[in-house]
Amino acid sequence: MSRCTLLALLACVWFGSAQAGEIPPPAYEVAAQSAGIPSPVLYAVALQESGTRVGGRLVPWPWTLNVAGTPQRYATRAEACTGLREALKRTPATRIDAGLGQINLGYHPQRYAQPCDLLDPYRNLAIAAEILRQQHIAGEDWLLATGRYHRPAGGAPAARYRHSVSQHLARVLGEPRPAIRSRRNLP
Repeated sequence: MSRCTLLALLACVWFGSAQAGEIPPPAYEVAAQSAGIPSPVLYAVALQESGTRVGGRLVPWPWTLNVAGTPQRYATRAEACTGLREALKRTPATRIDAGLGQINLGYHPQRYAQPCDLLDPYRNLAIAAEILRQQHIAGEDWLLATGRYHRPAGGAPAARYRHSVSQHLARVLGEPRPAIRSRRNLP
């Protein structure tokens, strides 16, 4: 078994792969519970933000960067960290997103000590969950919070993002169209 295949299998186990009616992997459950958000929503956001096909399955990839609109995926955290450091030399931090939840370095500098901290999958998920929680208004559909996660100002970009996340969420929940209003509505 190659190193890349082994890494892909480990990523699927701990950080997930989208299948109908699937319970989010343990890392999502932990981060979501700590932030008080639905784990399927966090999982759907990670699929949207860092999802890539591995062995025919959509997998959130922990060592993903988006540099000025161009996704970059690395086999290891160390390689992604090197890529992140190089990107910071030539690209403003506000144009770089990192990790499972694609946390923006420029808009969230208070959430990490060193940029490569965002490549720790558990820390990245915890931050993503905190941001989602902060974007949620009590009694409101969680999908509205996902739109603000992507673009706090809202508008058409937030609406397109909500639509994409809702497709991931529906597949994960095994439903035709999700209606997530509170944690109580989740299985």
